[in-house]
Amino acid sequence: MPIAVVGSNMVDLISYIHRMPGEGETVEAPSFSMGCGGKGANQAVAASRLGAEVVMVSRVGNDVFADTTLKNFEDNGISTTHVLRTDATSGVAPIFVDPDSHNSIIIVKGANAMLSPEDVERAREDIARCDLIVLQLEIPMETVYRAITLGEELGIPVLLNPAPASPELDLARITGVEFLVPNESELELLTGMPVSSLEDIRKATDVLITAGISNVIVTLGARGALWAHAAGEELVAAPEVEALDTTGAGDAFIGCFSNAWVRSGDVLSAVREGAQYAADSVTRPGTQTSYAWAPGRGPA
Repeated sequence: MPIAVVGSNMVDLISYIHRMPGEGETVEAPSFSMGCGGKGANQAVAASRLGAEVVMVSRVGNDVFADTTLKNFEDNGISTTHVLRTDATSGVAPIFVDPDSHNSIIIVKGANAMLSPEDVERAREDIARCDLIVLQLEIPMETVYRAITLGEELGIPVLLNPAPASPELDLARITGVEFLVPNESELELLTGMPVSSLEDIRKATDVLITAGISNVIVTLGARGALWAHAAGEELVAAPEVEALDTTGAGDAFIGCFSNAWVRSGDVLSAVREGAQYAADSVTRPGTQTSYAWAPGRGPA
């Protein structure tokens, strides 16, 4: 049950801070770590660690970060046939995590900004044997639209995580996706509606369902996730945990959900698995380093 992830990769530069500095101020941070990230890569790694065969379509630069990223994909059992080296810098993501486990992230897309619709087309043969296409917005918008269209041409369901939130995303061009998985702020930007309460969120998801999207799954952090569809909705609670670092929790949810759904075809069960996996990930520091392996699996 292969999954195609068409998306980004980054090297995460994580600073654990007491507080953010003000303008012109230098403050000391107690610790730093570096790891592999990027929304596309995170989701691919989570799915692969849980047992999915993953085809990654992405671009890396021509620097040492590219070597790190390629090795990381290979260590996680992810095919790098369509991870292309590019005459550019690799993507990086400086991340700042405060004592309350809240994070602030800056992304520098680098080679990710050069992933093209033609790159997607070149991967058509391998994508065609997949059961799900997974997308995010850290790559050019036209490449996202091309992957959605390719899914329609091949009869493959598409999951779109509209993150980072972008006002450029055209709702009319994504109505063919099977799953739209935003968080609350992404839902607000996409619909132009308030999301301050659960009732507000329900009204916003109704707009997307009416527009033609089959399933809208809103990730709600510690509250779990809301799955909305034409026949109704389900609110899935997340397990209560002591959060250490919430970085990458949304990607953990999507990677787990994707693997669970292609395995079972049961959306509600996959949402529940995703909520549990994401909650587990926030109990450990880092992004991909916090993602658990399925029993019997481990680093290559």
